[in-house]
Amino acid sequence: MRKATLVFLIRGKELLLAMKKTGFGKGKWNGVGGKVEPGESVEQAAKREALEEIGVTITISDLLKVADIQFLFPQGLDKNNNQQVSVFLVNNWQGEPTESSEMKPKWFKTSEIPYQQMWSDDKLWLPEVLRGRKISAEFTFDKKEEISKFLITDLALKPVTA
Repeated sequence: MRKATLVFLIRGKELLLAMKKTGFGKGKWNGVGGKVEPGESVEQAAKREALEEIGVTITISDLLKVADIQFLFPQGLDKNNNQQVSVFLVNNWQGEPTESSEMKPKWFKTSEIPYQQMWSDDKLWLPEVLRGRKISAEFTFDKKEEISKFLITDLALKPVTA
């Protein structure tokens, strides 16, 4: 399973999303990020991807990890798209988000996030992390890139053991 990152910039009550212009996920709004390269930590990959995709510089200490999510595509899609994604929120960075050949960034009010133009799982977990929850989740998709099953766990809710 490929390790990847996803970064969402937060500015007050606004969230930065970026329209994917090429490749896997083309035509969908998402956070910025991508695969972890050999020898990189997920934090280093998040920092590198933010710079490459939208031209902003992030300090690793400003990355707030809010989720670990597995995305599974077992129904005949390219299994290389199976991902273990570390999700980060960031409210401090240098530079102004700018368009690249891969992503076109745009600020959205958190009350007006375009979930209908995003991956179908986003509406299930993104509002939770924006409310301050830390989660672990697993989403399995069918051939039409729709969710066939999922599980979301709030990491603050620890099981009681005897």
